[in-house]
Amino acid sequence: MGDDLGDEWWTQEGKPDASELEEETKQPSEKIKTQPEKRKNVAEKTNKAKKKKKSHVQEEPAVPPEKETEDKKSTQPKRKRKKKKTITDVLATSEPKPGCRADLQALVTQFFSDKRSVIEQEELQLQSSCFLSSNDLTHTLSSYLKQVCPKWAKIQKQHTEKSSVVLLVVCSSALRTIELIKQLTTFKGEAKVIKLFAKHIKIEEQVKLLQKGITHVGVGTPGRISALIDKEGLNLQALRYVVLDWNWRDVKLRRMVDIPEIKLDLMKLLDSGVLAACKENRSKLGLF
Repeated sequence: MGDDLGDEWWTQEGKPDASELEEETKQPSEKIKTQPEKRKNVAEKTNKAKKKKKSHVQEEPAVPPEKETEDKKSTQPKRKRKKKKTITDVLATSEPKPGCRADLQALVTQFFSDKRSVIEQEELQLQSSCFLSSNDLTHTLSSYLKQVCPKWAKIQKQHTEKSSVVLLVVCSSALRTIELIKQLTTFKGEAKVIKLFAKHIKIEEQVKLLQKGITHVGVGTPGRISALIDKEGLNLQALRYVVLDWNWRDVKLRRMVDIPEIKLDLMKLLDSGVLAACKENRSKLGLF
């Protein structure tokens, strides 16, 4: 047996075959080769992705300069416009001042400045004797009238003419009319008072009431009073006192002369014969 196997047969036991060694040496080399290939593939993919991004960025259209300025304007905060101060804003931060005859005279002059000639404007100027003393904001209507009409009891007895009144109180609204009539209770005595406003009362009904009996005091709005004078339902022959509810202010702190439509009606009323009666010393104006 020893001759068949050779003398060195025992030395070959336990040693790997040459073919096996060749395979083992090949395997690590193959592994080493695959690793750089994988790295190359990853690098190629990343480069391709970067190229795509660059091409995508380059393909985006450039923003025109006009659009850029518009975008900048839209992002800029808008400037707040200064609001014009209203009568309410001004009066809310200041104490109300009582009206005086100079205020009424200035209003009349300003209103008719572009509607009258120079000579006609001079005729609108009233002397101080045409005015009653003004309310200093401490009076009620009754206490004010007691001060400016001390001989009221005698005057009301002498009044016998229909379709006329001795005292005319002019205010801004129907609600204010009712409020002022309530304030007259301690002053009027036996005098008859009539409401002269348009709300829920037809002008024909007021004309009939004035013609029916003797009325001493009329309280109402300038629009309805002017309409009654135009219709000859109310005449100014017996009129002695005209009191304007000058100082009273509504919820928005507006006086009667601060509301354009009421101011227009008031100017029409004064021009319909009240100013003329004051110039002739038949009537006197008061600011309550």
